Amino acid sequence: MNLAQQLLTDLNLPVGDCYNLPTSVARFPDGGHYRIEIPSVEGPAAMAAALEAAAHYGVPLHRVSQGSGMMLLTDSELREMARLGAQHQVEVSLFVGPRGPWEGSGQPLTPDGKLLGWRHTGMDQLAYAFEDVVRGVEAGIRSILVADEGLLWLVNVARQRGVLPASLVVKGSAILGAANPIGIRLLQENGLDTINVASDITLPRLAAMRQVLAIPIDLYIEGPDGLGGFTRYYEMPEIVRIGAPVYLKFGLRNAPSIYPSGVHLEAAAIATGRERVHRAAIGLEILARASVDYAPSPAGAQGLGIPVV
Repeated sequence: MNLAQQLLTDLNLPVGDCYNLPTSVARFPDGGHYRIEIPSVEGPAAMAAALEAAAHYGVPLHRVSQGSGMMLLTDSELREMARLGAQHQVEVSLFVGPRGPWEGSGQPLTPDGKLLGWRHTGMDQLAYAFEDVVRGVEAGIRSILVADEGLLWLVNVARQRGVLPASLVVKGSAILGAANPIGIRLLQENGLDTINVASDITLPRLAAMRQVLAIPIDLYIEGPDGLGGFTRYYEMPEIVRIGAPVYLKFGLRNAPSIYPSGVHLEAAAIATGRERVHRAAIGLEILARASVDYAPSPAGAQGLGIPVV
């Protein structure tokens, strides 16, 4: 055993990726193995379409998430998304803005500067982002999507001090660049409630994540082209077995990029939202054919960031 393996063993951490693929014994608080998330739901019209499609296909929808950010929604649009979430007992997770590529600086758009991702550069931008969170909370939103460690820390302190609701769910974005279990555990210890891991994660790496992390893992079963466009439908039974509790996300490859969204892209947002739910229905049928006893969380389950109106 080398020094790295000895240290990891002493810390009760995996000494490598878990190629034995152990079955996860963790669950959501309600006992569920998985929940369904539909991403890129860009505004009230797209959310209404996704909810309608979920009812049509019988998809148990637990969370919708959005990438353009609360910054690009009016107050009335924010309140309407909160109203829909409260009515249907669905978490509404909205991104925070402004972020690197949209904030008026050029470095995040350069080849080397892209390592900044969608983080908030400088204290001004971090303060703007926090005010965006406050605005969402005032509209009833109880789940935010972050891609910056500084904002995560600040929001967590605000929750502890009662500045923000203790029930506010903080979801880590796939763009956060979380690459290994220890790095994500550091985020977990600073208030992260759920983490979107890389959509191409191998099953041994997913298993190692679950051995280290207590929070739910979010994973694209079908990823958008910008994240690789992977489709992992037939792996779903193993993903749930190894990764539970897990949010199964259904993105859409071969679809137009709609970030930042608006009325000019609303028709695409609505159509792609419906198709994402259709993809979720396909995935759930594959999971059912596997003849394994994996249960979804019920509607309105404990721990969901359901809006308050």
